Order: sequence, then structure tokens, then C-alpha cells
Amino acid sequence: MPAKPKAPPSSPDDVEAQFYEALQQADLENLMAVWSDDDEAACVHPGGPRLVGAPAIRASFEAIFANGAIDVHPEKVRRLHINGTALHHVLERVQVLGEDGVQKAYAIVTNVYVLGPQGWRMVLHHASPGMARELQEISEAPSTVH
Repeated sequence: MPAKPKAPPSSPDDVEAQFYEALQQADLENLMAVWSDDDEAACVHPGGPRLVGAPAIRASFEAIFANGAIDVHPEKVRRLHINGTALHHVLERVQVLGEDGVQKAYAIVTNVYVLGPQGWRMVLHHASPGMARELQEISEAPSTVH
């Protein structure tokens, strides 16, 4: 049974924590509570189409949760905060139970949060299929291309 909706998150990190907790618990109400109600809010699941607006986003997660919770864990989060906007680049580790036991898959994700009248809310979750964790980032340090 889904948990009772929580108090509004007070920071982008709180929004992100509630988002991933809701994924791990298949809690649609708490997952949707982090989303902006802006008509332009968007979600892209790995290999999927762009979903725009809360009704489309809700329907997609409802279908996903019909198969149960998602054992997903954010790793290597990089944060860029500018005024009332926060961009988080995330490596997601997804664990699934397969024929050979627990298998790991990765997604490269961009989560965008905006500070509005209702506090911090997610306006974009864009996930792309990843590869082995060791290969996710080409460089940890800035480089110059000539």
C-alpha cells in the first residue's frame, strides 16, 4: 500500500531522494508529488518517447509500477545549481533479478528541478541506456579540445 504523501521537499536533493525512494517502493503518489504540475514537465524513459505533462508522466509510471518496484540507486551525482534551477547528472544503477541471479544495468540520467511557488519540483527526468559503470564517464577532469 502506498505511503501517505510526505511534506514538500525543501531542496533539489530532497526532491531527488523522494523520487528514488518512491521508485524503490512503487509509490505512485509520492513519486508524482515531486513533479511540477507545469504543462511542459517532461519524462523520457530509456529508449522511450518524450512524455509531456503530468497525466502522461503519471500513466507511464503507473504502467511501470504494475510490474513492481524498481531497484534503482543514484550514483555519481553531479550538481549544477543556478538561481532557481538545479541540474543533476546521475548515473543510475538498476538491479534486476534474472535467470543468473541479480543483474546490474545502468542509465545515464539528467534530472532538472525548478524552484516555484510550491517549492522545488522536478520538471525533467531524462534517462538513456548506459553501459558498465567503469565506462560511464570519459573524463573526471575538464579538458580542452583544440
